[in-house]
Amino acid sequence: MLLFAIIRKPSLSDLGLNAEQILTEGEWLISIQMVGMLLGGILFGIIGDKMGRLQVLFGSILLYSIANLLNGMVTSIPQYVVLRFIVGVGLAGELGAGLTLVSEQLPKEKRSVAAGFIAGFGVLGAVAAYFMSQVFDWRTCYYIGGGMGVVLLLMRVSVQESGLFAQVKKADVHRGNFMMFFNHRKRFERYIRCILIGLPVWYVIGILVTFSDQFAKAFGIEGVEPGKAIMYLYIFICIGDFSVGWLSDRLKSRKKTLFIFYGIAVFFTILFFLQQGGTAMTFYLICMGLGFGVGFNVVYLTMGVEQFGTDLRASAAISIPNMVRGALPPTIFLFKHLRAFFNSYVTGAMVTGILICIIGVVAAWGMEETYGKDLDYLEE
Repeated sequence: MLLFAIIRKPSLSDLGLNAEQILTEGEWLISIQMVGMLLGGILFGIIGDKMGRLQVLFGSILLYSIANLLNGMVTSIPQYVVLRFIVGVGLAGELGAGLTLVSEQLPKEKRSVAAGFIAGFGVLGAVAAYFMSQVFDWRTCYYIGGGMGVVLLLMRVSVQESGLFAQVKKADVHRGNFMMFFNHRKRFERYIRCILIGLPVWYVIGILVTFSDQFAKAFGIEGVEPGKAIMYLYIFICIGDFSVGWLSDRLKSRKKTLFIFYGIAVFFTILFFLQQGGTAMTFYLICMGLGFGVGFNVVYLTMGVEQFGTDLRASAAISIPNMVRGALPPTIFLFKHLRAFFNSYVTGAMVTGILICIIGVVAAWGMEETYGKDLDYLEE
């Protein structure tokens, strides 16, 4: 998912773009990937509820693996756009389907820690991508990413289908009706809140850190590499994911844990904007703090699983994180207009961040506490 963000500059430079085009086309490419994830989240969510969680795992991995291999062969921006979109669609299914499977198979007391492990180990892929980018050229990095996906697919063959889903399937219950999120007021409210509480995650990842070189330039800091910033960020997202899972279990509360880590993320976001004339290492340290703070992504992922019945759970668990990712393009659009309005890259990002944070906190305030919730129920 983050491979493009890490090799954005060398890949676009190799395709003949200048510095300004690398910024604008980079924003466009990451946006189109997120749109693909949004649409893929809806598609794979419906498949997960209608055909099974395993169908999503296998189909998702196969699609993004093939598309990643083809990314290494692009020779033009239009090709890049199409393939990043396809990669986005493919990437949409795996995490939500995996969390749904584990949540439906494990005892309710184990869900917090399990979700932390799944998300924590998963984000280490971005760390691996950075180190690969230091050894290999950008095309080879795509080949490695696609090849790793194929290996992962072979490793997943022995995974068992969810028992709860098997029961619902036998009962011939109507499943995977995506419009059910919109035809009931309280269900719609739950769905929207689950999406909005995750917006700060991709504000940090998709704007502050992906374009860290632009911010470093504005702060008068030299030597900041976006790939390295993403690597440090994701090491600490991993630590944050483990910590959130553990703390949620200790506090026996998703909401308390969410607000604690919201506070950590806000604190380091403030430090991010207070940098002036510092060093690259200080910049990276703040990225580490941001990563630890946005480890709360485990909470909104888990709450997305726990908020909905078995007949709609995969649709929720898979579409919610991808709706969050799909909100990045309008967030970038807002950021572009605000930085033009204020005639300042930094001020535009600050105002965007304030708005995103307010939206997330207000949405989280009214969320239902779901720790220890029994998942054996239906929406219908």
